[in-house]
Amino acid sequence: MIETKKKYYTENEKQTKEIGMELGKQITGGGIIALYGNLGAGKTVFVKGVAKGLGIKNRITSPTFVFWRVYNLSKKRLRYFCHVDLYRLPEPSNIQSIGIEEYWGRKDTVCLIEWAEKAKRLPKKNISFKVKINILEKNSRSIEIINF
Repeated sequence: MIETKKKYYTENEKQTKEIGMELGKQITGGGIIALYGNLGAGKTVFVKGVAKGLGIKNRITSPTFVFWRVYNLSKKRLRYFCHVDLYRLPEPSNIQSIGIEEYWGRKDTVCLIEWAEKAKRLPKKNISFKVKINILEKNSRSIEIINF
């Protein structure tokens, strides 16, 4: 079980994915997981782990050029997994302009937002977790998960 307000340390992508998978197993719908970290930190790897923990078997790719993708879930409590990537937003922008807000706050949906710092007016009331991933060395990372 993932503990919040704790730092995890990983030595490879597999371990980063496993931490995401454990979080995916315990999250409930209605919330946003806001991801922070430099380019190459492992945000998408973490997202793949969360998706696996939710039972998604589809290949998860970063929606960098389309901003977001929605995956259907077969779990009774959850129907949708939204993966948002704001890397290509030219400047901090109003995230509502990409159309994702229809999924916020829905009890049957989980949204993960990479590059959350690029969003202006991210609905704080809907943020369940902040995940900060830092590069320590070539393959090692620190992952801090903060529950809101």
